[in-house]
Amino acid sequence: MNTQTENTKIVEVSASVLQRPDNSFLLAQRPPDKIWAGYWEFPGGKVEPGETPRDALVRELREELGIAVETAYPWITRVFTYPHATVRLSFFRVTAWSGELHPHEGQQFAWQCNPSQPPFCKGGSRGDSASSISVSPILPANVPILRALELPPLYAISNAAELGVEGFLRRLEIALSNGLRLVQLREKNLARDELRELARRVVGLAHAHGAKVLLNGDVELAQEVGADGVQLTGTQLVQLSERPAVDWCAASCHSAEELRRAEALGCDFVLLSPVLPTKSHPGAPHLGWESFAAIAAGSSIPVYALGGLQLGNMETAWQHGAHGVALLRQAW
Repeated sequence: MNTQTENTKIVEVSASVLQRPDNSFLLAQRPPDKIWAGYWEFPGGKVEPGETPRDALVRELREELGIAVETAYPWITRVFTYPHATVRLSFFRVTAWSGELHPHEGQQFAWQCNPSQPPFCKGGSRGDSASSISVSPILPANVPILRALELPPLYAISNAAELGVEGFLRRLEIALSNGLRLVQLREKNLARDELRELARRVVGLAHAHGAKVLLNGDVELAQEVGADGVQLTGTQLVQLSERPAVDWCAASCHSAEELRRAEALGCDFVLLSPVLPTKSHPGAPHLGWESFAAIAAGSSIPVYALGGLQLGNMETAWQHGAHGVALLRQAW
């Protein structure tokens, strides 16, 4: 057999992020008779001929864990090359199932706390990292998934332009107290000194509640005020040749080409818009949910849906492959 050809063949795998109502998620330890025995991973297995990734997920979780999947949302896809094979892992977030977990293959289970959003699971505290897990070693292909799980489903975009600075800050503090954990500061009309002062106050408030703040388009200011990262504009996405030196880097995208560019640049997540008609651009073209799903499908990083949405669109967004929704006016 040609080993080189065998190693370049992509093995299709479905993987599950089982999430309980308290947002904790399940890791399973690979049994002794499998390659990478003893490593911890998200449960799943190979896609058999004639199966869809979701079909494979349902079958594998029934065979391995003894549960029947009821609700599974398509999420992200990661390609990883091991010494023995290249695998393409289609991850699903599984939020409802029936039956009791049972280790049919003799594997160990461990629920991990994910404090990215309320309700906060037992043992977690605000600001903890979802990657601070209690088991090791983690299967290498699964490590990026832990970082993606740190992102909450709601991404709120500032609106001081309409609410006024003080009005916005009051609403921000309420939202943070109610569990908001991810904020983009985007105020194009403020002078730089005013923006700097607002950014300092927003970062201070957010960090006091364990929330992250990304600044729109301004890497230097983000670094100066201690923000968690930057939201790249479409222009920056085209112009930059390397990822900015920030902890979290996101990008604003409107097409599959821009999403691929964000992946290549090493962004952590993207906004994809506009999904629906917006108040700010009446009559402008929009993607619609089917086009959104087609573009988001196969993304290796989380995709937030933006444009004309409300919090009530979260379920629809998940069904179409989104990590969550980004809101401007509706967030406040």
